[in-house]
Amino acid sequence: MAHHRRRYRHHRQHNRFRFIIPAISIICGVILLLFTFISFLAPPLATDHLHHRNFLLPDGASEDDQLQRLSIPNNGDRDIWNSKMSKFFYGCSNATYKFAKAKEVTQPNRYLLIVTSGGLNQQRTGITDAVVAARILNATLVVPKLDQNSFWKDSSNFSQIFDVDWFISHLAKDVKIIKELPLKGGKPWIPYTMRVPRKCSDKCYVNRVLPNLLKKHAVQLTKYDYRLSNRLESDLQKLRCRVNYHALKFTDPINKMGENLVFRMRSLGKQYIALHLRFEPDMLAFSGCYYGGGERERNELGKLRRRWKTLHNSNPDKVRRQGRCPLTPEEVGLMLRALGYGKDVHIYVASGEVYRGEETLAPLKALFPNFYSKDTIASKEEMEPFSGFSSRMAALDYIVCDRSNVFVTNNNGNMAKILAGRRRYFGHKPTIRPNGKKLYRLFLNRENISWNEFATGIRKHQKGFMGEPKEVRAGRGEFHENPSACICEDSKAKAVAESNPRKFGMGKSTAKTDMTATVDDQSNENEPELSDEEEEDDTSGSQDNSKFNGTSTDFESSTFEEPELEELLSD
Repeated sequence: MAHHRRRYRHHRQHNRFRFIIPAISIICGVILLLFTFISFLAPPLATDHLHHRNFLLPDGASEDDQLQRLSIPNNGDRDIWNSKMSKFFYGCSNATYKFAKAKEVTQPNRYLLIVTSGGLNQQRTGITDAVVAARILNATLVVPKLDQNSFWKDSSNFSQIFDVDWFISHLAKDVKIIKELPLKGGKPWIPYTMRVPRKCSDKCYVNRVLPNLLKKHAVQLTKYDYRLSNRLESDLQKLRCRVNYHALKFTDPINKMGENLVFRMRSLGKQYIALHLRFEPDMLAFSGCYYGGGERERNELGKLRRRWKTLHNSNPDKVRRQGRCPLTPEEVGLMLRALGYGKDVHIYVASGEVYRGEETLAPLKALFPNFYSKDTIASKEEMEPFSGFSSRMAALDYIVCDRSNVFVTNNNGNMAKILAGRRRYFGHKPTIRPNGKKLYRLFLNRENISWNEFATGIRKHQKGFMGEPKEVRAGRGEFHENPSACICEDSKAKAVAESNPRKFGMGKSTAKTDMTATVDDQSNENEPELSDEEEEDDTSGSQDNSKFNGTSTDFESSTFEEPELEELLSD
């Protein structure tokens, strides 16, 4: 009997455990699912600068109210679409009477050839400087060869991008230009090839290039970009402007398509902003910047960065403090809202492949829903003649950005510099360049300040970076972005207007409007000019990138030789 009771008790205990174990498993599974659900709702541990809009909110306010609370600051009498002072400045690039005609100075049997480097905007600087170099050497210039062998693999030649006949005829009084090097003894002439240092002065060209030109009669300068000094005599600087702003015209097909894009943007609204957005994976990897994306970002960009074996480990905080990190799309949007541009403004965006794509662009689109690009305002059939050619795509973006009411950039690359100079020359149209050294603290600290404090800080730090006249002191920065020798002031008209400000619509504070200031240099990288005695092979190239300049949507990753990269990643 006792034996049966023990067996019965053992059987009951066995059955109890048989049901308890599955029950515990079910409970654990439910708890695990609950924690998983909570982890999706919880904010990430790392602060993600790509998607972090928080400002210090009033008690009871939710983050959903955030966009509605980004009110447009009071701009006083400042016109956010125009500069009141620009009417007193104008481009002036005509040669003086001292500048002899080309036929008087060009020497026979002396030919200069150049091979440009990089994408469209980098090549534009090389073409401009090549004309001036030919004038310094009293040589005949052969129409420049475009870079067809670098990363972009763009097979376009000069005449497929620029109107070559206009180029030759417009500069005929300044420099003799021919389309091809003549034959030598009935056979193709192979020119002597060499390279000059970066920012070589006129004396440098006379000392280095002229002896070879006198001996060989035909000299070809390779990797020709930023190879001419910023400091030249006034007539040579004005020649630079005649080339860049008047002689270099795009071909009719490019101009026609570009004008169509401009017309479509204008039909959407009376005014539009053009944003040149540099935020490609390769460019971010090369820059060494960090945007708070945690291990995912470190792994993705770190893998790309390791392709360039000579790059050292970067200090992201230091790079950002120095103002060398491009603003995120969201940061650009917040800056524009702080400067007074409302969400109804239409924005044209020129960009390449944006890191993380729509995920990264979403905050900018939320701030400015009227968001457009080549792909959204033109059909595939219209774009077919240009697609696959990065320089032709770049030219279209160049036209739309140049014709915009306001041009803004998140970087300090070549397209930003070239267009900043051009917009100064043609009327000082508003051109917003982020003051990265000062703005980074505001963006870093925005959780702890109100929107009004943030907007006030943006407006304060952007003084001198808005495209106003005389923002940059004459002679400072790259000549292509600050062509001060080619900008004249109508001092008499200005004096009359200042004597009667209300009559001329200047208001009380135009002479010292709240967004004007003079800075020594808008560039984050001041590079001294080379002395004539300096020996420098300069195999590291220059600062440009047009594959990444927002001109091509068909970005292809590739492996490059190290010397190419810095030029690839700064347009």
